[in-house]
Amino acid sequence: MLNDNLITRFQNGITNNAVNNIFSSLPMPDPTKLQIFHDDFHRYVAGDWTITTTEAGAGAATEALTDANGGRLLVTNDDADDDADFFNKVGESFLFATGKKAFFKALLQVSDATQSDFVVGLQITDTTPLAVTDGVYFRKDDGDTDLDFLAIKDSTAVTASAISTVVDATDLEIGFYWDGIDRIWYSVGGTVLGSITPDTSLPDDELLTVSFGIQNGAAAAKTMTIDYIFAAMER
Repeated sequence: MLNDNLITRFQNGITNNAVNNIFSSLPMPDPTKLQIFHDDFHRYVAGDWTITTTEAGAGAATEALTDANGGRLLVTNDDADDDADFFNKVGESFLFATGKKAFFKALLQVSDATQSDFVVGLQITDTTPLAVTDGVYFRKDDGDTDLDFLAIKDSTAVTASAISTVVDATDLEIGFYWDGIDRIWYSVGGTVLGSITPDTSLPDDELLTVSFGIQNGAAAAKTMTIDYIFAAMER
C-alpha cells in the first residue's frame, strides 16, 4: 500500500475559471490566465538571448551549462577589469500595468560578492544594463556586497538600497511581486523584506524582458551561476 494518505485528492479536478467560462470543466488551473517564463537551465541556447559582452583583455566571456542538480548556467568573464557578460531574453514580452499582477523569482550566485556588479530582473533590451532606463530588477554595485532593488522608468528610479548582503559563492534566492495596485514587494531567501511604491517610476510604457549578467569589478575573472529564473504576469 502506498504511503500517501497525506495527499488531498481532487479527483474531479480544480479550476480558477467561472462557471460560464468555456474552460469551466478543465480539470486543472487555466494556464492561459498568466504569461509565464521559466528557465531551469537544463539546456542553453545562445540564440535565445541577446548577449552584450565587454572584453578589455585578450580573452572572451563564456557561457555554458555546468554540472549541478537541477541544471545551472555558468557565466565566466575574462580577467580584465570591467569585462562583462549580460543577457536579454530575445523578444520583450512583459508590460507592467495597473490591475495586472506580476511575479519574479531567481536563484543564483556570484564568485566575488564585492568585486563584481550584477543585475537580475526585467529590463528593456539594452547594451548598458547596469544603467538601463526602464525595468524592475535587483542590482549589486561594484565595491560593496549590498543588494539593491529598483523600479525605473525613463531613467527615474525608486530604489530600496541594501536590502540584503551578497556572499561569495553562496546561493541567493531573490523575488518580487507587483500587486497590480501601487506596490512592488521584494524578498530574499523566500522572506519578504519590504516594498517600494513605484508611482511614476513603474515602467508601464515599455515592454521588458528577462535580463541578467555580471561585470568584473577588478582585473580578475568573475563568475555568475544561474540555477533558475521564473517570471509571470497576468494577461
